[in-house]
Amino acid sequence: MGLRTSRHLGPAIGAALFATLALAGPAHAQAVAGDDLARTISADMPGLMEIYRDLHAHPELSLQEKRTAAIMAGAARKAGFTVTEGVGGTGVVAVLRNGEGPTVLIRSDMDGLPVTEQTGLPFASKVKGVSTAGVESGVMHACGHDTHMTAWIETARLLAARKDQWSGTLVMIGQPAEELGVGARAMLADGLYTRFPKPDYALAFHDSAGLEAGKVGAALGWAFANVDSVDILVKGRGGHGAYPHTTIDPIVLGSAIVMRLQTLASREIDPKDPVVVTVGSFHAGTKHNIIPDQAKLELTVRSYSDETRKHLLEGISRIARGEALASGVAEPDLPVVGVKELYTRATWNTPDFTEKELTHLQGALGDRWAGVLPSVMGGEDFGEYRLADPDAIRSIIFWVGGVPAKAMAEAKANGTPLPSLHSASWAPEADKVIASGAQALTLTALDILKK
Repeated sequence: MGLRTSRHLGPAIGAALFATLALAGPAHAQAVAGDDLARTISADMPGLMEIYRDLHAHPELSLQEKRTAAIMAGAARKAGFTVTEGVGGTGVVAVLRNGEGPTVLIRSDMDGLPVTEQTGLPFASKVKGVSTAGVESGVMHACGHDTHMTAWIETARLLAARKDQWSGTLVMIGQPAEELGVGARAMLADGLYTRFPKPDYALAFHDSAGLEAGKVGAALGWAFANVDSVDILVKGRGGHGAYPHTTIDPIVLGSAIVMRLQTLASREIDPKDPVVVTVGSFHAGTKHNIIPDQAKLELTVRSYSDETRKHLLEGISRIARGEALASGVAEPDLPVVGVKELYTRATWNTPDFTEKELTHLQGALGDRWAGVLPSVMGGEDFGEYRLADPDAIRSIIFWVGGVPAKAMAEAKANGTPLPSLHSASWAPEADKVIASGAQALTLTALDILKK
């Protein structure tokens, strides 16, 4: 039974089935290689945790990652890479050429979030910053990018120390502004694939707030969704709240639009094609007894395929227009629907490549192997590295669990809610994330580049 079959059975069942397979031949070799890496990572962990705690305590917002980038660049130089800084703003590109063979890109994101930390960790961030939107707030690595960077540093060291085991080129990048969805495009626009070797393979991982710490898996095919931001300006005719018949109430109209939008997912899209249409903001009015002239709605819209995305966006405009006409709004005053031009495009894990590498990791990771995992509706701009040449570049982004086993067990037993990514309370079990992330990236790169 292959990995593709296990997806239909569910990730937990698939993982259990594969855990029963006897390891022999190549699988045994993978286990031995994994043990060697695990021992090295374990010996390195005290120093890695110092790096992690430093990065965690000193996060930087998107497009401001100067100190962070300097740490990444310095570590890569020390490992023997040729390093270029300032790519796409604050991006880092580290290149290690080691003979003929494929080129493998390994990415870590670097930015923190405008979140005031509430983890209670002794090295919790006390940093404050001002975002690109001009808002001052606390700053925190609430999405675990500090674990990503630390594992990236260890991966660079591990691969540089094992040059006798592989042949080809490594391009390791520290990417800015993942949280804004613009960092990958900025690096590509700044010549990532022309100034530096263009990859045949792209690798990354993301910590997971829904998976036990240290476990590793990946989705086959769609991994992350298209993310669109949509604004709707609903126009009406204001007046006194006691005389609604003299008005066209944009709050009532806006509410009708909100409710009708739900039918895009429930009645217009194939139920097997996941979509999300969420109205996250609805602003209107100033006082109890005044019907306002307008209302403003802000939406996040999630999809996978280009065709589904197009249907959703067209449907939003159609519904807004139709509900306004039904409310008696004149043609010049119909709702204005604006779609943010720069959106995060869906991330695709090349299925056969992902299947092969998950099988390769199974023997090495043992009980930390999670197998095939479901797609999610979150956004990730890692997909841009494949989309720059989708016919030539194969890609995987792994999930690495960050939830402590005890917390996971309590959540299952008692229904205790777990902090999510972007939560002020998110504190992954960092040593396990770093160890599994570095091992998964290194083993995958060694498999691709093996002599």
